[in-house]
This record gives sequence, C-alpha cells and structure tokens, in this order.
Amino acid sequence: MAVAVALQTTVLVIVIALLSAAGAGKLARMDGATYSSALTRAAAAFATVITLAATVIAALAAVSLRHRRGQGARTPPRRPTSLS
Repeated sequence: MAVAVALQTTVLVIVIALLSAAGAGKLARMDGATYSSALTRAAAAFATVITLAATVIAALAAVSLRHRRGQGARTPPRRPTSLS
C-alpha cells in the first residue's frame, strides 16, 4: 500500500512539473523568446517544481520522524524521583 501511494505521488509531482514547464515555455514563446530561451525557462520551471517537492517531502519526513520518536508533542518535564 505504501509503495503504491509513493508511486502515485511521484507520478503526480512529475505531471505537475511537466505542466508547469509547458506553461512556462508557452508563455516565454508568447513573450517573443527564442526556442532555446523558452526551453531554458521551461527547464528552470521543471527543476523548480521538483526541488520544491523534494524540500516539502524532506520537511514532512523530518517532522514525521521527530513525532515518531516522541518529541513532537509537548510533554511536561519529569520530576526527579526520590530514593527514599
């Protein structure tokens, strides 16, 4: 189940990145840019979306790992136990 969710998420991120790149390239061409310049802008948009997705995933993984270790919720400090 987890593998399927990870695969679907990866495909979704790639599709969004491709759509973003296509939009950036089209807007660049409409603005009068050359094909090479439009391709460069599209590649930059694709790389930006992939980088942003990787950053969000890393942040969520760090929060999830911290929460699993029991450090996510605030707990009151423990009182020292007496030996008597």
